[in-house]
Amino acid sequence: MAATPDAGTVSRYSGVAMMLHWLVAGLILTSLVMIWFVDHYPDAWVRPVIDTHKSIGIVVLGLVLMRLLWRAGHRPPALPRTYGCGERLAAHAAHALLYAVIVLLPVTGWMHDSAWKDAPTHPMSLFWLIPWPRISAIMNQPAAVKESLHTLFFAFHRSLAYVLYALFVLHVGAALKHQFLDKERELERMLPAPRGASRT
Repeated sequence: MAATPDAGTVSRYSGVAMMLHWLVAGLILTSLVMIWFVDHYPDAWVRPVIDTHKSIGIVVLGLVLMRLLWRAGHRPPALPRTYGCGERLAAHAAHALLYAVIVLLPVTGWMHDSAWKDAPTHPMSLFWLIPWPRISAIMNQPAAVKESLHTLFFAFHRSLAYVLYALFVLHVGAALKHQFLDKERELERMLPAPRGASRT
Protein backbone atom coordinates (compact mmCIF):
# COMPACT_ATOMS: atom_id res chain seq x y z
CA MET A 1 0.00 0.00 0.00
CA ALA A 2 1.37 3.43 -0.95
CA ALA A 3 2.39 5.67 1.91
CA THR A 4 0.22 8.70 2.47
CA PRO A 5 2.19 11.85 1.65
CA ASP A 6 3.07 14.38 4.30
CA ALA A 7 1.29 17.70 4.18
CA GLY A 8 4.40 19.52 2.95
CA THR A 9 5.19 17.19 0.04
CA VAL A 10 3.58 16.62 -3.33
CA SER A 11 3.27 13.05 -4.63
CA ARG A 12 3.20 13.36 -8.40
CA TYR A 13 2.05 10.92 -11.03
CA SER A 14 4.74 9.47 -13.28
CA GLY A 15 5.75 11.32 -16.43
CA VAL A 16 4.05 8.70 -18.62
CA ALA A 17 0.82 8.97 -16.63
CA MET A 18 0.89 12.76 -16.92
CA MET A 19 1.52 12.63 -20.67
CA LEU A 20 -1.33 10.18 -21.26
CA HIS A 21 -3.68 12.13 -18.98
CA TRP A 22 -3.20 15.47 -20.75
CA LEU A 23 -3.08 13.93 -24.22
CA VAL A 24 -6.38 12.10 -23.69
CA ALA A 25 -7.97 15.20 -22.14
CA GLY A 26 -6.83 17.40 -25.03
CA LEU A 27 -8.02 14.98 -27.70
CA ILE A 28 -11.41 14.53 -26.05
CA LEU A 29 -11.90 18.29 -25.76
CA THR A 30 -10.86 18.80 -29.39
CA SER A 31 -13.23 16.08 -30.59
CA LEU A 32 -16.14 17.44 -28.56
CA VAL A 33 -15.67 21.03 -29.73
CA MET A 34 -15.49 19.88 -33.35
CA ILE A 35 -18.72 17.91 -33.13
CA TRP A 36 -20.63 20.55 -31.09
CA PHE A 37 -20.53 22.92 -34.08
CA VAL A 38 -20.92 20.38 -36.88
CA ASP A 39 -24.35 21.77 -37.83
CA HIS A 40 -22.81 25.20 -38.46
CA TYR A 41 -20.00 24.13 -40.80
CA PRO A 42 -20.20 24.46 -44.58
CA ASP A 43 -21.52 21.29 -46.19
CA ALA A 44 -18.11 20.44 -47.61
CA TRP A 45 -16.65 20.36 -44.07
CA VAL A 46 -19.21 18.10 -42.42
CA ARG A 47 -17.94 14.70 -43.59
CA PRO A 48 -14.24 15.50 -42.94
CA VAL A 49 -15.12 16.78 -39.45
CA ILE A 50 -17.14 13.66 -38.65
CA ASP A 51 -14.35 11.43 -39.97
CA THR A 52 -11.82 13.32 -37.84
CA HIS A 53 -14.11 12.91 -34.82
CA LYS A 54 -14.16 9.14 -35.44
CA SER A 55 -10.38 9.00 -35.84
CA ILE A 56 -9.79 10.90 -32.61
CA GLY A 57 -12.18 8.56 -30.81
CA ILE A 58 -10.20 5.48 -31.87
CA VAL A 59 -6.93 7.13 -30.84
CA VAL A 60 -8.44 8.04 -27.45
CA LEU A 61 -9.57 4.43 -27.00
CA GLY A 62 -6.04 3.20 -27.62
CA LEU A 63 -4.49 5.79 -25.33
CA VAL A 64 -6.88 5.19 -22.43
CA LEU A 65 -6.24 1.44 -22.65
CA MET A 66 -2.52 2.22 -22.50
CA ARG A 67 -3.23 4.44 -19.49
CA LEU A 68 -5.05 1.62 -17.71
CA LEU A 69 -2.24 -0.83 -18.44
CA TRP A 70 0.32 1.64 -17.17
CA ARG A 71 -1.72 2.29 -14.05
CA ALA A 72 -1.98 -1.47 -13.39
CA GLY A 73 1.80 -1.71 -13.25
CA HIS A 74 2.55 1.66 -11.66
CA ARG A 75 0.68 2.48 -8.48
CA PRO A 76 -0.63 6.06 -8.57
CA PRO A 77 0.40 8.41 -5.77
CA ALA A 78 -1.59 8.18 -2.57
CA LEU A 79 -4.27 10.76 -1.90
CA PRO A 80 -3.32 13.46 0.63
CA ARG A 81 -3.93 12.45 4.24
CA THR A 82 -6.28 15.42 4.62
CA TYR A 83 -8.88 13.59 2.53
CA GLY A 84 -11.67 12.11 4.60
CA CYS A 85 -12.98 8.57 4.09
CA GLY A 86 -15.97 9.79 2.10
CA GLU A 87 -13.77 11.92 -0.14
CA ARG A 88 -11.47 8.99 -0.83
CA LEU A 89 -14.37 6.73 -1.79
CA ALA A 90 -15.90 9.43 -3.96
CA ALA A 91 -12.56 10.10 -5.69
CA HIS A 92 -11.98 6.42 -6.47
CA ALA A 93 -15.56 5.92 -7.67
CA ALA A 94 -15.44 9.03 -9.88
CA HIS A 95 -12.13 7.95 -11.44
CA ALA A 96 -13.44 4.44 -12.14
CA LEU A 97 -16.61 5.83 -13.74
CA LEU A 98 -14.59 8.35 -15.75
CA TYR A 99 -12.37 5.61 -17.16
CA ALA A 100 -15.42 3.49 -18.01
CA VAL A 101 -17.11 6.36 -19.85
CA ILE A 102 -13.94 7.28 -21.77
CA VAL A 103 -13.68 3.67 -22.96
CA LEU A 104 -17.38 3.26 -23.75
CA LEU A 105 -17.71 6.53 -25.69
CA PRO A 106 -15.45 5.50 -28.60
CA VAL A 107 -16.71 1.91 -28.46
CA THR A 108 -20.35 3.00 -28.84
CA GLY A 109 -19.28 5.47 -31.54
CA TRP A 110 -17.54 2.63 -33.39
CA MET A 111 -20.67 0.50 -33.05
CA HIS A 112 -22.82 3.39 -34.28
CA ASP A 113 -20.56 3.90 -37.29
CA SER A 114 -20.58 0.16 -38.06
CA ALA A 115 -24.38 0.28 -38.29
CA TRP A 116 -24.33 3.23 -40.72
CA LYS A 117 -26.23 2.29 -43.89
CA ASP A 118 -23.56 3.87 -46.12
CA ALA A 119 -20.64 2.19 -44.37
CA PRO A 120 -20.08 -0.37 -47.19
CA THR A 121 -19.43 2.42 -49.70
CA HIS A 122 -17.49 4.70 -47.32
CA PRO A 123 -14.48 2.82 -45.91
CA MET A 124 -13.23 4.13 -42.59
CA SER A 125 -9.62 5.17 -42.06
CA LEU A 126 -7.73 6.91 -39.28
CA PHE A 127 -6.97 10.43 -40.46
CA TRP A 128 -7.32 9.24 -44.09
CA LEU A 129 -4.10 7.23 -43.74
CA ILE A 130 -4.69 3.95 -41.91
CA PRO A 131 -7.62 1.67 -42.90
CA TRP A 132 -9.79 0.84 -39.90
CA PRO A 133 -12.35 -1.99 -39.84
CA ARG A 134 -15.97 -1.71 -38.92
CA ILE A 135 -17.49 -4.30 -36.58
CA SER A 136 -18.57 -7.00 -39.02
CA ALA A 137 -21.17 -8.53 -36.69
CA ILE A 138 -23.02 -5.20 -36.84
CA MET A 139 -22.19 -4.16 -40.39
CA ASN A 140 -23.48 -7.43 -41.86
CA GLN A 141 -26.93 -7.24 -40.29
CA PRO A 142 -30.01 -6.76 -42.50
CA ALA A 143 -30.72 -3.15 -43.42
CA ALA A 144 -33.73 -2.79 -41.11
CA VAL A 145 -31.80 -4.19 -38.16
CA LYS A 146 -28.84 -1.92 -38.87
CA GLU A 147 -31.12 1.12 -38.98
CA SER A 148 -32.48 0.27 -35.53
CA LEU A 149 -28.99 -0.39 -34.17
CA HIS A 150 -27.72 2.86 -35.68
CA THR A 151 -30.35 4.79 -33.75
CA LEU A 152 -29.83 2.78 -30.55
CA PHE A 153 -26.03 3.08 -30.52
CA PHE A 154 -26.23 6.81 -31.21
CA ALA A 155 -28.55 7.20 -28.21
CA PHE A 156 -26.03 5.34 -26.02
CA HIS A 157 -23.16 7.41 -27.43
CA ARG A 158 -24.93 10.72 -26.84
CA SER A 159 -26.05 9.74 -23.32
CA LEU A 160 -22.48 8.80 -22.40
CA ALA A 161 -21.34 12.20 -23.67
CA TYR A 162 -23.68 13.89 -21.18
CA VAL A 163 -22.34 11.67 -18.40
CA LEU A 164 -18.83 12.70 -19.42
CA TYR A 165 -19.77 16.38 -19.19
CA ALA A 166 -21.04 15.87 -15.64
CA LEU A 167 -17.97 13.88 -14.61
CA PHE A 168 -15.69 16.50 -16.15
CA VAL A 169 -17.35 19.26 -14.11
CA LEU A 170 -17.04 17.16 -10.94
CA HIS A 171 -13.42 16.23 -11.68
CA VAL A 172 -12.27 19.77 -12.41
CA GLY A 173 -14.41 21.25 -9.63
CA ALA A 174 -13.01 18.84 -7.04
CA ALA A 175 -9.43 19.52 -8.15
CA LEU A 176 -9.92 23.29 -7.94
CA LYS A 177 -11.66 22.98 -4.57
CA HIS A 178 -8.78 20.99 -3.08
CA GLN A 179 -6.18 23.27 -4.68
CA PHE A 180 -7.58 26.68 -3.81
CA LEU A 181 -9.96 26.17 -0.88
CA ASP A 182 -8.26 23.32 0.97
CA LYS A 183 -4.71 24.42 -0.02
CA GLU A 184 -3.73 20.82 -0.82
CA ARG A 185 -1.61 21.48 -3.97
CA GLU A 186 -3.83 19.06 -5.84
CA LEU A 187 -3.05 20.31 -9.35
CA GLU A 188 0.67 19.74 -8.84
CA ARG A 189 0.10 15.98 -8.65
CA MET A 190 -0.53 15.94 -12.41
CA LEU A 191 2.08 18.56 -13.37
CA PRO A 192 5.85 18.08 -13.80
CA ALA A 193 8.01 19.00 -10.82
CA PRO A 194 9.95 22.27 -11.20
CA ARG A 195 13.57 21.83 -12.21
CA GLY A 196 15.61 20.78 -9.22
CA ALA A 197 12.59 19.82 -7.10
CA SER A 198 12.37 16.31 -5.71
CA ARG A 199 9.63 13.90 -6.80
CA THR A 200 7.88 11.36 -4.59
